[in-house]
Amino acid sequence: MIDTKHKVLVANRGEIAMRIVQACRKLGLDFVCIYTKEDAASGHAALARQLGGDSHLFRVSSYHDANEILAVADHAKATAIHPGYGFFAEDFRFARRVTERTHPLVFIGPSWRIIRSLGDKINTKRLARSLSIPTVPGSDRPVYDEMEAEEIAETLFAFQAEQGVENSVVLVKASAGGGGMGIEEIHDIDQFKTVYRRVRNYAKRQFHDEGVLIEQRIFDFNHLEVQIVADRTGKGIMHFGTRNCSVQSTGRQKRIEVAPGFRPEEIHYAFNAKKVMDDIVTFSLAMAREVGYDNVGTWEWIVSPTGQPFLMEVNTRIQVENGVSAAIARIHGRDGADVIAEQIRLALGDSLGYDQQDITFEGVGIEYRIIAEDPANRFTPWVGRIDRFTPKAQPWLKFHSHIPGDAAYMIPTEYDPNLALAIVWGRDLAEAKARGVSFLDDMILAGEDQAGAPLRSNVSFLRDKTAALLHF
Repeated sequence: MIDTKHKVLVANRGEIAMRIVQACRKLGLDFVCIYTKEDAASGHAALARQLGGDSHLFRVSSYHDANEILAVADHAKATAIHPGYGFFAEDFRFARRVTERTHPLVFIGPSWRIIRSLGDKINTKRLARSLSIPTVPGSDRPVYDEMEAEEIAETLFAFQAEQGVENSVVLVKASAGGGGMGIEEIHDIDQFKTVYRRVRNYAKRQFHDEGVLIEQRIFDFNHLEVQIVADRTGKGIMHFGTRNCSVQSTGRQKRIEVAPGFRPEEIHYAFNAKKVMDDIVTFSLAMAREVGYDNVGTWEWIVSPTGQPFLMEVNTRIQVENGVSAAIARIHGRDGADVIAEQIRLALGDSLGYDQQDITFEGVGIEYRIIAEDPANRFTPWVGRIDRFTPKAQPWLKFHSHIPGDAAYMIPTEYDPNLALAIVWGRDLAEAKARGVSFLDDMILAGEDQAGAPLRSNVSFLRDKTAALLHF
């Protein structure tokens, strides 16, 4: 059992901050939240006041200011810090500082050494290849020399030509990037030098590392993930199944996630879909055991149209889509799995308390990311005021939003215009999709910008994409 004397500083905002607070309450833990001037009206600030009063909420100038965040932790007598996702979640330097300072805190995430090791895409690829785990063809170490990088690109173009690929594409990626950032594609070797220099300079500015990865572009792929959960011993490592994150924006940002990753019981695939899911789970667990993974993490995979899986990267943090995996997972046969609560208690030293055979899966989950954006205009963010945002309550729906339901809300331009996550469960894919459409049709979402034009959102895009979910 965990020590309930722990107090968790929630170093994030919005819906993930709210879910961390709720998980702390479920575990009997105290908490403290932070907010910025722009987030004064956010639901996470309101929830902190509601559950703990003003003493549980501190204003900071930025979620990126480590000194300020740690000063709040000391003042509030916090003993642990949860970074959520984004911000400091995968910053090994921050995790190391948190745990090795004069007044150390528990970092709720993997150890900083694991974050450092797996946070580098190239290092991850080299580790995977050492374990005979398939990876995307391309470089397996940081490339800093332009001539060497160009030679790798030429090799990949030649390889694609040999494979009969008519429109060859090579990806140039920042090795320390993530979430679709720092990635460009080239269609001709003559473009390479210009793009390489641009990505290298971007990587230096954003990630303080000029390392670049040169990879083959896989077309018409599905994006699958494996949810890993592990305790601090690095030996108790389990999986919470697979999920499919193939519905994305033009900028490769996820918009719909489905668990499990494929549904061969209802859809015919040109390959053995069950074997693919089993294989990527086996590969992910093998790699997690090799590094002694010690908290929650996600192994991200590309699956080709012929059913070939390639490891893409490892995310050493809780992910936005953790809830859709929890929606279909049953521990000891019970509904209500909570990956965030598992992450917290395991980080605080609790043992798993179950084996892989105690985790079963039931039904299909769909997660919608509801965002104020214009999909018809390259998903451009929309800026304005939310006047009404009301989902219709259903027993099969979980709805997470930091948008107040009882007052108008101006979307802060300083942050992404994410409005909510909606997780729908069904006994099978057909029922989950029908319920998903019903949810989207019944939800009330209205607002306007400063010129009086109505709110733009991705709700219609989500609805249109629902019909073909998990088809490949």
